[in-house]
Amino acid sequence: MHSQANLPSQVHAFHIPVMGTSFTIDTPIRVAHYGISSVISIIDHRLTEEMRRFHCEKAGLPYEPIPEKEEDSRAKRITAYLNLVNDLVRENFRKVRNSLFERGSEIVKYFEMLPDFSALKKEYHQMLAAGKAEIEHLQEKLRTQMRPGDINVNIMTKIDKANLAKNKQPLPAAFNDAHAALRGFANSDLDASVVFSAGMNPRLYGYIAQFDDFFPDENGYIKKKIILKVSDYRSALIQGKFLAKKGLWVSEFRIESGLNCGGHAFATDGYLLGPIMEEFKRDREKLTRELFEIYTKGLVNSGRGELPEPPQVQITVQGGVGNAAEQTFLLDHYQMDSVGWGTPFLLVPEAVTVDEKTMDLLSKAGEDDLYLSRVSPLGVPFNTVRQNSADVEKYQRAEQGRPGAPCVKKYLESNKEFTDIPICTASREYQHKKLQELEAQNLPKQEFRKSFDRIVEKVCLCVGLGNAAAWENGLYLSAKGTRGVAVCPGPNMAYFSKVVSLREMVEHIYGRVNLTPTKSERPHMFIKELKLYIDYLKEKLEESAERIGESQQQYFHTFQANLRSGIAYYRELFQTAKTPFDDMKANILRDLDRLYEELNQLVSAPA
Repeated sequence: MHSQANLPSQVHAFHIPVMGTSFTIDTPIRVAHYGISSVISIIDHRLTEEMRRFHCEKAGLPYEPIPEKEEDSRAKRITAYLNLVNDLVRENFRKVRNSLFERGSEIVKYFEMLPDFSALKKEYHQMLAAGKAEIEHLQEKLRTQMRPGDINVNIMTKIDKANLAKNKQPLPAAFNDAHAALRGFANSDLDASVVFSAGMNPRLYGYIAQFDDFFPDENGYIKKKIILKVSDYRSALIQGKFLAKKGLWVSEFRIESGLNCGGHAFATDGYLLGPIMEEFKRDREKLTRELFEIYTKGLVNSGRGELPEPPQVQITVQGGVGNAAEQTFLLDHYQMDSVGWGTPFLLVPEAVTVDEKTMDLLSKAGEDDLYLSRVSPLGVPFNTVRQNSADVEKYQRAEQGRPGAPCVKKYLESNKEFTDIPICTASREYQHKKLQELEAQNLPKQEFRKSFDRIVEKVCLCVGLGNAAAWENGLYLSAKGTRGVAVCPGPNMAYFSKVVSLREMVEHIYGRVNLTPTKSERPHMFIKELKLYIDYLKEKLEESAERIGESQQQYFHTFQANLRSGIAYYRELFQTAKTPFDDMKANILRDLDRLYEELNQLVSAPA
């Protein structure tokens, strides 16, 4: 049984990761008072400002706008929104904690949603069984042990575009998008963590050291913590060392499946989630020890005192988990501290901001509707669903001779193919220039159409991923911007088919109800990820069929070898380890054999 001692800083064994820019933009306000931790994207300062206005009006609080033209408005807007979220969460939590222990009350909901292995849940049951003489004392004791979920924030390190001053001269790096977002978080009242995703940004990581809250205070407590979203152990070690040298501690490594996740998919070279978690489990103490040695020197070099022992390090995981058996296995076998549940929560209106039309589309989506697309202007594969309204709108504009979107928010400008100043590949300006270039080539009709589709498939994610909040909350929709909603579910969405309450989803996570079809219809999360990697490799091979150079040949060979190694690991795991999947064991082993054969047919390299 998973030990509550393994969960020192949270009351739940799961968290809600960041989803898009708007889907979890106010999730802490919705769920933190029940002890559930979640993550807000803070890269879109216009959206945080709109949401601040919305929630001030909703709560009857005064709202003072921060004009975009004001100096450092990007950081100031983010700080103001996070402070508001913090205040609202504290107030919501106060109301829950002070409510009466009676049927249907908020405090009862708080305790009943806890996992059954939780020490707090056991104390709650002891209170229910207690006599009149001690029940009031036990209730007060429970109240003192309650705590809200964390209000964490996400910064995608790649979204760090330089910005210009009013005179069109470049501003210092501190005013880059991600830098300003970091400053906005650092200056907020939050006692929380920033989740860095999409890999290392050395300049941004160096900038963290400008803020005292990221360093331990006189009691060794770190108010602003760092979480790194990583794809493997090596990445965790490299990034952790870089930060430790500056006296900055990584409080959590958040492992995410390379392909079986929502949003941007950063594929590994064939390394699978099971073996990756195994390495973290095996070398967890070694990782902490190595980093602490460097961290101690970093603290001294920055003029700060040493700590007697390493601060806490948590290892968590997310990507593709779909039922209580998988949740339990990740906690018990791999000793994960928490498991991220993202995609399924897109069908929980109490927890996320999703418009009704998009939620209906997601609830009906099957395996073939969910796919790894090329729609992102970043050039990184992006998990999405067919027929989302942003895609429909995008193709309508292309057919009407107006391909591309007006570039309103400009977060993903990175292409200098036609201009000195970067522009976005989803923008009207870029696609117009690119299509002119294509038409001048006089290609055969079929080849022209293929190239045309590749150009116009890029979608405006800056606006599209924020539009759900606009439609759902009646926020301002730019007349210039796109109006469709881009959405980023993982492949796991195929197995969740109805809109549910927060309570129902939490009950599903802990195995007290089952919201998914029979186990035989939904592949094990490890099998699903393996299949996604083989499909990914197959597509890469088809793309390179006529021009495989020596380096690519080596890449494909390594990729296949890593997948084979992963399959061997899974075979041994399911044949020898005690798992909650005994009733699925025969199917899992059969799937592994089938996928092994499929893999061998893909690459001509010797098996």
